[in-house]
Amino acid sequence: MSFSVNREICNVQTEFQNVTILDTEVFGKALLLDGHIQLTDFDEAAYHECLVQIPALNLPRFERALVIGGGDGGVIRELCKHPSVTHIDMVEIDQGVVDACKEHMPNLSNGAFDDPRVHLHITDAFHFVKDATGPYDLIIVDSTDTYEEEEGEISEMLWTKEFYADIARVASPYGIVVTQADNHIFCPYSCEEVLGLFSNVFNHRGFYFGLVPSFGGYSGFVWGSMNNEVGPNFEVRLSRDFKYLNEVTYPLAFSDLRFS
Repeated sequence: MSFSVNREICNVQTEFQNVTILDTEVFGKALLLDGHIQLTDFDEAAYHECLVQIPALNLPRFERALVIGGGDGGVIRELCKHPSVTHIDMVEIDQGVVDACKEHMPNLSNGAFDDPRVHLHITDAFHFVKDATGPYDLIIVDSTDTYEEEEGEISEMLWTKEFYADIARVASPYGIVVTQADNHIFCPYSCEEVLGLFSNVFNHRGFYFGLVPSFGGYSGFVWGSMNNEVGPNFEVRLSRDFKYLNEVTYPLAFSDLRFS
């Protein structure tokens, strides 16, 4: 997929990666890390609402959250919509991503970085979760993908059984863990690998998706829990604050749309 670029807004080489923000013709501002698109103004709400709100709506209680990655601020923006939430730990390895998005795409966080419930930790999440105590009702892994043609990605250790065993340890008894899992239409192996990984850690796990045009049409998500389920069969408490999720797109997320 290609799109027209009006101008380059930001191009910074941090200690970990290249951070680029472009002004595009159709998608508005777009964030790229090492040349890979992460989000756009046009459809980031679809991605972030699916990642955060679908599991959040399935929680019996929701007070504490842990965010891995998500330096753009979209995840914490969605979490801060819940008045029941009292504490959010956000673990991001690259301060440069936070700085670039706060300066050039402040709409993503919408002031959430200044919310007193949000505690930002600039550190390696792999080591953070080993010392974390929790418990967290919702744990969101919004890390970058690993790519077949590249080596030494900064998120590589976040796709391991050891990492998710530590994550499961700090989850509350009915807590839910969710991660983005690439495009399930063009890269079905990504979701399959994550589901396999979760099967070694969680008693319950599953898959859902959202419609995200800038990702090639779709974004897959995998969830896991020891004692809870994420699914379409309950009375969804949809908020007027949602831009993407509604009575149509919520159940669609659990349909078997694979084209095979």
